[in-house]
Amino acid sequence: MAFFKPIYKKMSKKWHPQAVSVGKPIEMDELCKQIALISTVSSADSKATLEALGLVLGSSMNTGRTVHVEGLGTFYYTCISNGKGVDSAEKVNANQISGTRVRFIPESRRQGSAVTRALIGENVTWTNVSSISGLDGTGSGKPSGGDGGLEEDPLG
Repeated sequence: MAFFKPIYKKMSKKWHPQAVSVGKPIEMDELCKQIALISTVSSADSKATLEALGLVLGSSMNTGRTVHVEGLGTFYYTCISNGKGVDSAEKVNANQISGTRVRFIPESRRQGSAVTRALIGENVTWTNVSSISGLDGTGSGKPSGGDGGLEEDPLG
């Protein structure tokens, strides 16, 4: 079950649903336990593999490559430039770059004329977060975080 909360958007002057996360994030140990339950590898092997994946993703993207993980998606770098830019392509240089971000595009698959994302369950059920009580995994019945647990752009 996925959760939303109503938010007011000044631009449209209307209320809209916005996705929120509830409870504490699922940490690496829990992920590894779940992977071990549905596969032939141990929790420790899962953890070692996932930790290595992070290192390999970073080193691969540092060589200028995009990384595609089948069933998960594609990871790649983008850069942020500071200042107002320059007048010609010849004047562009690395000193203009003020930051690097990792971007992620979830795997997609085509089913007839529809395109679906691999990380989105087939039947996502949305529920207003104000209707939950003790279902968030913390026992508090409240969304996590000061902003209602909202993760607008968790990848930066």
